[in-house]
Amino acid sequence: MQNYTSMKELLEEMRKSKDESYYIGIFQDHIGISAWHYHQEYELSFITEGTGKRIVGDSIEEFSPGDLIFIGPKIPHVWFSHGTQPRQHSGRTLESVYLLFNNEVLPEALVQLPEFSSIRMAIRHSERGIRITGETLNEVSRLMLQLPYLERLKRLMYFYEIMDLIGHSNSFSFLASESYVRSRFEATNTRIGKIHEYLMKNYHEEVNLEEIAGIVHMAPASACRFFKSSTGMTIFEYLNKIKIDYSCKLLLNSDRNVVNISYDCGFNNLSHFNKQFKKFIGKTPSQFRKVRQIHNTY
Repeated sequence: MQNYTSMKELLEEMRKSKDESYYIGIFQDHIGISAWHYHQEYELSFITEGTGKRIVGDSIEEFSPGDLIFIGPKIPHVWFSHGTQPRQHSGRTLESVYLLFNNEVLPEALVQLPEFSSIRMAIRHSERGIRITGETLNEVSRLMLQLPYLERLKRLMYFYEIMDLIGHSNSFSFLASESYVRSRFEATNTRIGKIHEYLMKNYHEEVNLEEIAGIVHMAPASACRFFKSSTGMTIFEYLNKIKIDYSCKLLLNSDRNVVNISYDCGFNNLSHFNKQFKKFIGKTPSQFRKVRQIHNTY
């Protein structure tokens, strides 16, 4: 199990100099897992080196070089690196270029201008977090890689161009689910946030109810009642939802067989995986994959 650290302690603050409207960072390090965290700023992050898993809200996906995501404020996120050893040519397991910004660079009076309608759309999309793909990925990443070397007004103009490109694009997929954003686990209830974090980090292992209860300083039965009254699901129903959501992505975006996917998602029994998958999706994993493959052909 991953060591647990309170989300409250991992609220990050943007560090920008007084002559910058937004922060540009280059992350280069040997990392197994970054801290589960959230912040008050928007984040645009482009992975240039490394592979692993990315969790944004209740979304779990694989990441690799070329991964570009845009996340709104207060959405918890974390990256797990697959590499246990630094790469020989660079000495690190993860490298990214990222931007952090708040509403100071996008004041309400400016955003309401007709010319900023696409930027308003980008901001709206960020509430669930998005993964940017296609030609927009190419255009935005090209501009992002130039930002650390630009100064003042030109850097600001590139920022607005990047946001305009994102807002105009249809080449993206949402990350966190609508239900997650509506419930706002990370902001409205610290206990729910702690349980959610634990489940997201440990979905692929044997989950211990007493350990969960200890994290939120409640008796196991009380923790179960509290979680269900807050979310409408039991802890284990929500855990299975996390597993099934991730399995859907693996079925659609990989050629792994159903047995391996079931184990990757924390199911030790294939028949139980099939039963839970059909309960949530209405089809077996094989039927789901086949229908989507046929749909994508046309």
